[in-house]
Parts: sequence; structure tokens; C-alpha cells
Amino acid sequence: MHLEILVEDISGKKALDILIPKLAKPQDTFRVHPYKGIGHIPPDMRDTRNASKRILLDNLPKLLKGYGRTFAAYPSNTPAAVIIVCDLDDRNFFEFLRELSGILNACSPAPVTRFCLAIEETEAWFLGDLVAVLAAYPHARREILHGYINDSICGTWELLADAVCTGGAKALEAKGYQAVGAEKSRWAANITPVMELDRNQSPSFNFFSKTVRSLTEQA
Repeated sequence: MHLEILVEDISGKKALDILIPKLAKPQDTFRVHPYKGIGHIPPDMRDTRNASKRILLDNLPKLLKGYGRTFAAYPSNTPAAVIIVCDLDDRNFFEFLRELSGILNACSPAPVTRFCLAIEETEAWFLGDLVAVLAAYPHARREILHGYINDSICGTWELLADAVCTGGAKALEAKGYQAVGAEKSRWAANITPVMELDRNQSPSFNFFSKTVRSLTEQA
């Protein structure tokens, strides 16, 4: 099985480059493509005129159409699939999935595609394994970590920042969005290697894990 995985930022790529080999079989192949933000689904699902900006949802109609054509030309013994990984943020879960499915249904041919939403944000997947967080950041504020409810809508990255960063989320935000992005990448690089997949308590992470395993086992 070959997997094409689309994520909304570089920190997501850092995490998935480490996680996918733990989930897939040795003979499986994959590529993780980071984008520069999640963006918005284009009106009427038209192809964006600003593809060079590399915003995930803005480009998704064009991307899925392209993968559909590419995969259709693969030999029958070369299965492939697309996995879209993005944050739910404050969107309605079912409405967002309906919109994403609408993009896929408009493709002919449609690539095998799975949508995996991190609820609320990718940092929820790190917080699903507090043992890993504490292994990476042994001086983290445990009272904050242990007060977290898995996959709750609570400002997930801010909570993790409050737990592991000097000065917390406010101090990090004051440095600007580039500093926030760089810190998120450090979390991915530090926490992901010590995560135990079957220990994770995040429902959205477990859905992602089962999705990858299911695709590779069916191939």
C-alpha cells in the first residue's frame, strides 16, 4: 500500500513521519505533504487560483481530482490511498465531514480517501499520551496535564504550552505566529518518538491509527 498524506503544517509532517512507520507494514510506502495552513473549502468546490500559496482546503478539490487520475493509472497490484489529516478547530464535526466528502464525491475517478480530524487540534494526539509528554518534558506542570479531558474543545495547543513552556501560551503568542509554529514542531519532534500507539487515550488519534492500519491490512 502507498499512502499520500496531506497535513496542514510542518509540525504535522514531523509527527506523521515518525508515526506512520509504527502503524504501516515494512513494505508499505508513504509521503507526507505539509501545507501552510488549513484555509477554506472553495465556493462551489472550484479549483483555487492561488495554488502556489499551498493552503490545504483551498487546494483540496484539485488535489483529490489529481490523485484520482494518478491512482487510476496504477497497476492493479499497486493499491494507493489519500489520508487528509487536519484540525477540527471550532467546526461542526458532522458538517465538516459532509463538506469534505462532497469534494471527494465530485471526483471522477475518486481516489481511495480517508479524512482524519484531530479534535480539537493535533496537540490532542500528544496529550492523549501523557506518559510520552512527561518523558519528553519531565518538568511539565502535571496539574494542567491531568486536568485535560481527551479531545475536549479547550484551546488544546494553548493548554500544552501552559504545561510545558516557560510563561505558557501567552508568552509564546507574544513572540508571534512563527514562534508558535516552531514550538509546535519541537513538540512533534520531542513527544512523538516516545508515544506508545496503543496507550493513547485520544479518540481522534485512535481513529487515525485504525484508519492507517485498516488501509495497509486490506492491501
